[in-house]
Amino acid sequence: MSLLLPILQAASTTQDTAAAQGMGIVGSIIFLALFVVMVAAAWKIFEKAGEPGWACIVPIYSAIVMLRIAGKPWWWLFLFFIPFVGLIFAILVCIELAKNFGKGAGFGLGLAFLGFIFFPILAFGDARYIGTHRS
Repeated sequence: MSLLLPILQAASTTQDTAAAQGMGIVGSIIFLALFVVMVAAAWKIFEKAGEPGWACIVPIYSAIVMLRIAGKPWWWLFLFFIPFVGLIFAILVCIELAKNFGKGAGFGLGLAFLGFIFFPILAFGDARYIGTHRS
């Protein structure tokens, strides 16, 4: 029996490795599809706001353009790099972004916490960019 144990363990490890690789491939495909949908949504949001769509794929510039669309100053970009403070300001930007598209603060929280659902809704839905609001 002790001679069979290493063989059984090797067979089990091989099956586990194949399953893990299969999950890795499926996970990669799902991630890639989600990435493409989010880039398309950001592109459409930028175009709705009168900005060039290609700006969404340029790392730092896209954040600056998103701040402009939300009606916030460009220097808020530096606040995003401060731990915890950056998270709060990112949530505020999402809320302002929603308001500038005629949506409420709840939709903005959806953008912040469930962006993979709410950004495509904002992009491909009937929301129109109304510019910076005055509350």
